[in-house]
Amino acid sequence: MEIRIGLANTARELSFESDETAEAVKKTVTDAIESGTGHLSFTDAKGNSYVVPTTAITFVEVGTDQSRRVGFVA
Repeated sequence: MEIRIGLANTARELSFESDETAEAVKKTVTDAIESGTGHLSFTDAKGNSYVVPTTAITFVEVGTDQSRRVGFVA
């Protein structure tokens, strides 16, 4: 699924594909913000790691778990 994270004072957002479920990502983000953790750590589908400061997060968009349909839709 695709995850997009908006960061304060930057023109672009952080966007990557993750193997985690939508619920796991939401729980991780919510827990980190509520507990006052200084940063979040994510690993994408290719194994790259991202560390994001929680104070800079403006939004988190979590895609759906559904796979994309291939072909023409009637």
